[in-house]
Amino acid sequence: MARKIIIDTDPGQDDAVAILMALASPELEVLGVVAVAGNVPLALTEKNVRKTLELAGRTDVPVFAGCDRPLVRPLVTAEYVHGKTGLDGPDLPEPEMPLQAKHGVDFIIDTLRAARDDGITLCALGPLTNIATALQRAPDIAPRIREIVSMGGGLFEGGNTTPAAEFNIHVDPQAARIVFRCGRPVTLIPLDLTHHCLTTAKRIERFRRMGTRTGTATAALLDFFERFDEHKYGTDGGPLHDPNVIAWLLKPELYSGRMINVEVECASELTMGMTVADWWGVTGRPANVHYLRWVDDEGFYALLTERIARLP
Repeated sequence: MARKIIIDTDPGQDDAVAILMALASPELEVLGVVAVAGNVPLALTEKNVRKTLELAGRTDVPVFAGCDRPLVRPLVTAEYVHGKTGLDGPDLPEPEMPLQAKHGVDFIIDTLRAARDDGITLCALGPLTNIATALQRAPDIAPRIREIVSMGGGLFEGGNTTPAAEFNIHVDPQAARIVFRCGRPVTLIPLDLTHHCLTTAKRIERFRRMGTRTGTATAALLDFFERFDEHKYGTDGGPLHDPNVIAWLLKPELYSGRMINVEVECASELTMGMTVADWWGVTGRPANVHYLRWVDDEGFYALLTERIARLP
C-alpha cells in the first residue's frame, strides 16, 4: 500500500524537483500539496506548485494556499537565490489548474482527522508555519501524524542564511520549535547532509539528455539554482536540499544519522533560528528528532534521475 503524504512547500527550484520526485513514485500517494510563504511570497509559491503539477501531468492532485506569513516575525524571502518568480530557469506557462478554496491549514487538519490509524506523513520542504498552525489550532491531529520529515537546520555546516541559521528554520523559528516539540516522530534533513548532494554539471546533464519536457525543465531548474550556490560555496555545483525529503521515504537505506535533541533558538537576534542540535548528548535533554547526517549521494542522484525519467 502506498504511503500517504501531504507536501508542504514554498517552491523554490529544489522544492519543485522534490514534488516531481514524489509524483513519479508509486510508493507514495500525494493527498495534496499545501503552499506556504518562504522562498517567495505565498501568491507565487501556490502558483509555482500548480506549475509543477501541470509540468508532471498531475492536475488531479489538489493544491491549497496556506499561511502567508510566519507566526510571529516578518516574512523573509530568498529571491536572491531563486529569482523573482521562485522558479526562474525554465519557461513554464501560467497554470490553468485551480487553487482549492479551502485554506491549506484546514486541509491538513481535516485530512489528518479523517486518517486511519496508520496516519499520514507530512513532508515539509519549507518553513514550518502551516504545520505548526495546524498543531496549535487542532492538537487532536497529532496522533494521526505518522512522521514529519523536514528539510531544515544544520549543526556542523552552520547556517546558509545567517552564520547560525538555515533558511527554512530562520524564516519561522517559532513554528519549528512547535513542530520539533509536538511529540510525533520528526526526521530532520539538515545542511550537514544536503551539502554532500552537489548538482554537478554531469548530474544535471543526465536530466537534459532524457529529452522529455520534465527532464528538460528539471535541468533548467537545477542550472539556475546551482549558479548561486556554486559561486557561494566555490564547489562544482551547489547542494540540492528538498528532494532528500522524498528520497528518505523511498530509500532510507541511503541515509544514516541518530536520534538526538534539537531545540530552536527563538530569542537571540544574533542566532535566531539556530537548530541547537545535541549531537554528542551533552545536555541530557530527551531526544526528539531523528537527525540525518550522511547520505550516499551517488545513490540519491541515481534514484532522483530514475524517478524524473518516469514523467512526461
